[in-house]
Amino acid sequence: MTAADRQDKLRLGFLTAIQVPQQGFMGGLLVTNHLGRPLEFQCTNPVKPNRTQEVLYGPTLQPFVLAELIGKTLLEKAGVKPHIVFITEAALLELREHITASLAMVVVHDHESAKNGFAFGRQTLITHADYGSDRSQLENKLTALPDDVDLLEPFERVEEALRQATGGTAAA
Repeated sequence: MTAADRQDKLRLGFLTAIQVPQQGFMGGLLVTNHLGRPLEFQCTNPVKPNRTQEVLYGPTLQPFVLAELIGKTLLEKAGVKPHIVFITEAALLELREHITASLAMVVVHDHESAKNGFAFGRQTLITHADYGSDRSQLENKLTALPDDVDLLEPFERVEEALRQATGGTAAA
């Protein structure tokens, strides 16, 4: 497959969640082409754990809600499946255990983040520790993107779309 073929077919997923006061977490998934143009957008209704779940899940509650309930559901519902899923929350790294696509957490590139991942353009990408092959797969697939691509910008679009869906009451 040539670089031109990869560019035509590479689909990127940007998955994030926001907290809606008194309602819980609401997730959104934006799937784009290699140019950042939307191919599909999905969002969930707010998910709020009950008190029993808070007690029983303890510190594992947020990763469970974000990764298994929200992230997994959004990716299963998507009609256009991404080849790569980008996230910005460490709690979503657990999602990698439930999907076949490569997954990477996008963080602002700095000295500290570079220790835990690899630089790509202006950001650092961090993969799940149990999926070591994701790094080489990502490096291969990301050759279709410009070196100066801003992988954090699509998250701003997803968060704004989620705020619009909640009537502007949600926090990032």
